[in-house]
Amino acid sequence: MYLYFLNSVLKVSSSCLYFPQCTLAAPHTDQTPKFHLGKADTDTDTMQPAARATGLLRAQTKAFGTKMLLNSRVLHKPNGRALSSSRFNVPPSAEFVARPVGIASMFKLPMKESSTGLDAAFVGIPLDTGTSNRPGARFGPREIRAESSMLRIYNGGTRAAPYESLMVADIGDVNVNLYDLKNSCKRIQEAYKKIIANGCIPLTLGGDHTISYPILQAVAEKYGPVGLVHVDAHADTGDVTLGEKIAHGTPFRRCVEEGLLDCKRVAQIGLRGSAYTPDAYEYSRNQGFLVIQAQECWLKSLTPLMEQVRKQMGDGPVYLSFDIDALDPAFAPGTGTPEIAGLTPVQALEIIRGCKGMNLVGCDLVEVAPAYDLTGNTALTAANLLFEMMCVLPKVKYY
Repeated sequence: MYLYFLNSVLKVSSSCLYFPQCTLAAPHTDQTPKFHLGKADTDTDTMQPAARATGLLRAQTKAFGTKMLLNSRVLHKPNGRALSSSRFNVPPSAEFVARPVGIASMFKLPMKESSTGLDAAFVGIPLDTGTSNRPGARFGPREIRAESSMLRIYNGGTRAAPYESLMVADIGDVNVNLYDLKNSCKRIQEAYKKIIANGCIPLTLGGDHTISYPILQAVAEKYGPVGLVHVDAHADTGDVTLGEKIAHGTPFRRCVEEGLLDCKRVAQIGLRGSAYTPDAYEYSRNQGFLVIQAQECWLKSLTPLMEQVRKQMGDGPVYLSFDIDALDPAFAPGTGTPEIAGLTPVQALEIIRGCKGMNLVGCDLVEVAPAYDLTGNTALTAANLLFEMMCVLPKVKYY
């Protein structure tokens, strides 16, 4: 039975999940687990308040020879009333569907072929051709997806309910060219033009930081120059690296040159490390960026800083770019250019949660290189940060 199960595709009806015997589908399909909101059962009043508050999906599993049927209960609001709408995708609860089960989509959300009909979409860009030190970020999206099965449907800290607010799905990866970085950038730009055409907000899994440049080309074409919250150990404003203008250390200089950024609404947080010049951040300051070095963040809450950043960003469109190496390598060793004395995961949450209320039009999480962290904790941290990003998008409701 398990062999049949592992070689099955998940198909959904209005009230159950059906696992037929067949071969696995290609990654870009709609055939991954979908738990839709449906009609409430008659015994909802017998549920414990804690069950209501966490919006759990109760399920009964029945075996039918080589087929398996899961009868799922409706998702419940914390006040106990059932949600009768079916307009949102809701990941399966690990209380009733084991985390290792199914295709490793982001948060076990459905896979879609496009962003049509979505408010937000997770997108992978498995590219590390622009790295200058340790390669391996091309495997970041895959590992982040695998670790993301740990995440649940509500934010326990902020009480955000993204799956009651947004239609979200995983739309797979951009088909990059690992042998040609410039060609990859063109592919990314064209892909993102389509993704954001109808207002869908991309949540990107990198990939090295080069990818932010073509993403912002597409974003600025739609929204005009955008504000930027850039969390990183490095400013990524270099001009030329080994004779090349495009690399993971140059994206934001290219963005400035092409007028993609509203420079008075750019904040760079967490910068640190040795440098090629006495003032590594002179270029950023000359453009009008707010520069916050990591040493200014040591041993303090960043909540007051984010109040300042929110005022700086105003009501205009904002892009959030988070390089995992902003975190100290004690917390996130799985990256290509680690720098000591970095931010903590708590500070990372303060930064992202501090973006609530901003007009976010896109986010990325880059530079996860799984090979340098065999525990998987770097990718797990990245998955959590992407969940937090989803929770601060416009229109997300809070309890």
